[in-house]
Amino acid sequence: MKNASVGAGRVAAAAGLLLLTALLPWLTRTDPALTVLHARYGDAPTTPGQLAQVRDQLGLGEGPFAFLGQWARGLLHGDLGASWVTGADVGADVGAALGVSLSLMGYAMVVAVVVAVALCLPALRRGATRPPAGVGAGVLAALPEFLLASVLATLLAVRLGWFPAQGWQSPASAVLPALALGIPAGAVLGRLGQDALPAAFAEPWVRTWRANGLPRARIARHAARRALPAVLPQAGLTVVGLTGAAAAVEAVFAIPGLGGTAVAAALDLDLPLLQGCLLVLLALGAAAAVIVGLLRRRLLGPALEAGALPGLARTPGAGPARLYAAGALAAALLAVIIWGLLRDPLQVDLAARLSAPCGAHPFGTDALGRDVLARLGHGALRTLAVAAAVCALSFVAGVAIGLVRWSAGFTEVANAMPAILAGLLVTGLFGAGQAGAAVAVAAVGWAPLAAHTAALAETERASGHVEAATVHGAGRLYILRHHVLGGVLPPVARHAVLRLAPTTLALASLSFLGLGTQPPTPEWGRLLTENLPYAERAPWSVLAPAAALACVGALAILASAGRRR
Repeated sequence: MKNASVGAGRVAAAAGLLLLTALLPWLTRTDPALTVLHARYGDAPTTPGQLAQVRDQLGLGEGPFAFLGQWARGLLHGDLGASWVTGADVGADVGAALGVSLSLMGYAMVVAVVVAVALCLPALRRGATRPPAGVGAGVLAALPEFLLASVLATLLAVRLGWFPAQGWQSPASAVLPALALGIPAGAVLGRLGQDALPAAFAEPWVRTWRANGLPRARIARHAARRALPAVLPQAGLTVVGLTGAAAAVEAVFAIPGLGGTAVAAALDLDLPLLQGCLLVLLALGAAAAVIVGLLRRRLLGPALEAGALPGLARTPGAGPARLYAAGALAAALLAVIIWGLLRDPLQVDLAARLSAPCGAHPFGTDALGRDVLARLGHGALRTLAVAAAVCALSFVAGVAIGLVRWSAGFTEVANAMPAILAGLLVTGLFGAGQAGAAVAVAAVGWAPLAAHTAALAETERASGHVEAATVHGAGRLYILRHHVLGGVLPPVARHAVLRLAPTTLALASLSFLGLGTQPPTPEWGRLLTENLPYAERAPWSVLAPAAALACVGALAILASAGRRR
């Protein structure tokens, strides 16, 4: 029954997404014929006759539902249609891009697994019941993928010549983009593993095995097996994310992947190509979810159905040293922000453009000669407040949706949806601006938290104390409040905090495309995207906002290591 509900939800959510995509030109209140002509011929002048010809050619006068019906009929015969921009066969274009992206995703997942294992290995060796600090994971997770890609390309490809700087000709071409994608993704998975391992080592069976003299290596293997089911759903979502949301890294290395193809199709309103990309991502998400579900059931064993799993154990919170470190880091960051607030972020001095740090400009200047320290300070409140609000909204939505047993299909569809598509849809409905960008990021940002919630809730509902409460007549609401949420909320809250820096970058990417905060308003993510082309000549212009994001990531990890269950 549950599998049927999940399947029905998956189909309904996928159909809804494809319908919204078909409505995209009409929702954005733009002339799709004009957008397609600009995509074909650049900024060449257009005439009313050309626009009318394109409308007739694409059938735009018949409305979105006619297009969707024609596309669905072609899909039943294996035909994804032709691109509105190039006229090429969509199936061939999507297939070629998918092959590249799947290869890149495979390499990146290898890097992610290595990073995650390296982060979890100290806790496994110690058999720790106290959570690790996790600062390294927080800093790595906060690294912008596009910045990491640019640094790797500059150092290892351009200057040292160890790897190709662009293109997709050989396995060597995959090394640098795989590192840029895999390191932040592995940090997130590693941090979730660090969070799950202490609870596994605190379970009663560990004390029994230790008292009976079983080897530490064997105990560590079984603890890892107990912790893996909480991390596997994130790994499944990461597979889809690395395949379809790698547009920035693909652009740095000129890789013809699915992420860049989907973003370009969304911006050009090339609906057949966009629908084809989404269909492939949805199918990949469904396949990953099925595989993850089978692996989880294999790891949890018969105890899942029998309701005999141990409940999530209570583990100690952060020690005073971590709290002192968090306080010191927060004080240093606040001092820098206040220092920047005392300066003018909008003053342009072309004579001092890209100046190195000096007494007049402690953090240097950007390409327009504006003070980087001033823009960093003035952008702090806007950046952190909006990102925190988005994370809080995503946390509430993720927990609420993840607790619904049949919501897995909606989670998979939201995860497969590119943030740029959500941005275009929200902008069409509410207009461009910071609020619209925040809604767009939150519209897809809840999916990882919902998957994490669902995994923890399923394990907790199958524990012995929930079975005992049910036998004693406890109702569903009582069990949810007193037996399930206590084990679900703390880890998911720490997961939401871990996504603070990536949320900032997602907001910046929408602002860079004109869908969010407009220039010259300072914002940390915008500082990165604006100054990235000058990173080799003036590295300080991107180092300051990148370091600030890394500090926020570390501070969030330290501050969130409180009482656990």
